[in-house]
Amino acid sequence: MGRKVIFHVDVNSAFLSWTAAYRVQVLGQKLDLRQVPAVIGGNEDSRHGIVLAKSIPAKKYGIHTGEPLYQARQKCPGLLVAKPDYGLYVTASRQFISYLREVAPVVEQYSIDEAWADMTGTGSLYGDPVEMAYQMKDTIRERLGFTVNIGISSNKILAKMAGELEKPDKVHTLFPEEIQEKLWPLPAGELFLVGRATEKKLQQMGIRTVGDLAQCDVGFLRKKLNKHGQTIWQFANGYATDLVLSRPAENKGYGNSITLPQNIVTEAEARKVLLSLCETVGMRLRRDAMKGSCVAVQLRTDQFLDYGHQLCLDYATDITQELYQASCLAFRQAWRGQPLRQLGIQVSRVSHEAYRQVSLFTGQRYAKLEKMDQAVDTIRSRYGEDAILRARFLKGELPAMAGGLAKERRTGVTKEVPEI
Repeated sequence: MGRKVIFHVDVNSAFLSWTAAYRVQVLGQKLDLRQVPAVIGGNEDSRHGIVLAKSIPAKKYGIHTGEPLYQARQKCPGLLVAKPDYGLYVTASRQFISYLREVAPVVEQYSIDEAWADMTGTGSLYGDPVEMAYQMKDTIRERLGFTVNIGISSNKILAKMAGELEKPDKVHTLFPEEIQEKLWPLPAGELFLVGRATEKKLQQMGIRTVGDLAQCDVGFLRKKLNKHGQTIWQFANGYATDLVLSRPAENKGYGNSITLPQNIVTEAEARKVLLSLCETVGMRLRRDAMKGSCVAVQLRTDQFLDYGHQLCLDYATDITQELYQASCLAFRQAWRGQPLRQLGIQVSRVSHEAYRQVSLFTGQRYAKLEKMDQAVDTIRSRYGEDAILRARFLKGELPAMAGGLAKERRTGVTKEVPEI
């Protein structure tokens, strides 16, 4: 039996590509955002004004994904900014994944714009893996109207790293025998799961390239970076055994956060935001038949200082009211009185096997809350999130279900458009 052949397929600058393809192919516009300095940007009025995706011409100005829009405009005064359209992105993503499942035996979607495909054993059907990757890439461009990068290797991590070597519209291989030549010269910060904070720590240790990391003593890395040190050492050496799974792994936690248009300065304001976040998280837990026993809050001040606090419950729950009460208590114990621009909650220690001991005093109340949540979920699933809401959300800008994905991405609302 031959070795594994794994493809990693990643849409180039997905949000911008999908917006540009829709405008050109469906709306008939002549201007292609991919050919000019352009970005997809969040809502500056609600303080979500960051670059979500950028064109290649915009990248030449030094514009980075995640930076504030005002900063991007300073770098490129003529920058075009388009608003995100998540309904369109859900549609495009489904078309993309649907095509991959037509040609690959096993497809694991990793995010809205990337997936792994296990092509092992398809040589007699498609021929050489590199030739197949080019055919797949070109078919996506011709049929769907956007470009992808495809990385090829014998495991998921190396396939993902291969796809990052050069963009856009490229095919790269990174098999174990190619690691020293192609992977090790890269800066350590380009390795999967090496973020800015980890990269800074590595630099302080004199580790600047992936090769430096690969050749470092793994015991030293484990001592300095705990388990994460061993993980990135394995990635730097190309070690990975995860299988491509057609069904994603279950969530280990559920969370949401929201950046507010105005700073939160009172506990009453914070409690209203926490309730809105718990509505969203609670519905997601119940949808997946999961319950959690650890509730955490994350706070970000107007000076961008982040901190938080968590509470562990004696039982696991998916009840919105119980999640809300726990988050309010965690907030009260954590908040230092500073103005807050962002609030988030996280529910962890989740399981399908959750149980609770019901007392004579709480059992009836729990049963009523459970039935109420089930009824509310049913109404929202059928008629939309705004079909039923708590009275405190009747007036004001705060949505009844806040945080996390945009409503279109959370509910699966899509645009009725032809293939783009």
